[in-house]
Amino acid sequence: MTVPTSRFDARWLEHQKFPPVQYVVPELIPEGLTLLVAAPKIGKSWMVLGLSIAVSLGQDAFGSIPTGSPRPVLYLALEDGQRRLQQRMRSLAPDLWSPLLQFQVDLEQDVVTTVANYFHEHQDAVVVLDTLGKVLPSTGSTQTQYAADYQFMGSLKKACDAVPGSSLIVVHHTRKAGGEDFLDAVSGTQGIAGAADTICVLRRDRKDQGATLQVTSRDAREGEYGMTLANNGAWSIIGRSLKDAAASAQLSRTTGGLSDRMAEVIELAYARPGGIRAADVAAELSIDEKMAGTYLGRAFDQGRLDKPARGLYTPVGSVESVGTNSDSNTLNTFHSPSEALEAGAA
Repeated sequence: MTVPTSRFDARWLEHQKFPPVQYVVPELIPEGLTLLVAAPKIGKSWMVLGLSIAVSLGQDAFGSIPTGSPRPVLYLALEDGQRRLQQRMRSLAPDLWSPLLQFQVDLEQDVVTTVANYFHEHQDAVVVLDTLGKVLPSTGSTQTQYAADYQFMGSLKKACDAVPGSSLIVVHHTRKAGGEDFLDAVSGTQGIAGAADTICVLRRDRKDQGATLQVTSRDAREGEYGMTLANNGAWSIIGRSLKDAAASAQLSRTTGGLSDRMAEVIELAYARPGGIRAADVAAELSIDEKMAGTYLGRAFDQGRLDKPARGLYTPVGSVESVGTNSDSNTLNTFHSPSEALEAGAA
């Protein structure tokens, strides 16, 4: 495939055959530039290290998502030293040390050159940059901060795009106060988020092992997934599939700020997506049927449950789209097809 000039017509484009999008983690992290954003000290470095181990070994990511054949990974651990990396490796995978996983704790060249050279030397490679703050340049005298951020992130994206199948995951911090849109959580100017192909925002209360991962992407579906952090630093999706994890995140939003009893009623409804009635709730929770109906009615009035038929209550919306096929999400030879996500996790 050759592009005759920088300008091309629609007829020429129609007849081109492009390689399918490759995924680091199917349905979550496609090739290109991914920004993983989280507050300090909540486990994002543990997450990308665990992901690096899984990809370099060809093992499941986040506990149950197949990653396909082993791939070369370069982890630029610019906030850690060799001792800490060794300790974390021993905690996450004490018996699994792949030569395909390489580390750098110091840069001998500028980061864009380092990333570009690695991609040219290793086919279908993954680079993790931890963190962006260590390499983000300050504004020049003739540039705004937005322009400087966008130019720098654009240079990193160009290094990915120059070698199809390459993936760069950049770890970054959230701002102290975000807006309603989760993309507002990205620290810095919009030039940082604007250049990324995929943005993942990880949220976790410091005393809670549960978390949510919100994803938006040019090449993957937008979604929100329940995650959990184990005592050894390993991150996993909640459930055995992305569909389960999406349902968990939806349930967490739906029950947030409720009384324990109301939360129990809603959790029971979500456990039965085919629908539940007041009599079922009363039997399961050993409460009066009229009171069960009152809880269900309040949940419906608040938009926390749907009511497709008289007396029948179901979870709000659907997460059935997770794990289905689409042309934009065709998985490459490194990964199982989308239909196998749940089967592979069983």
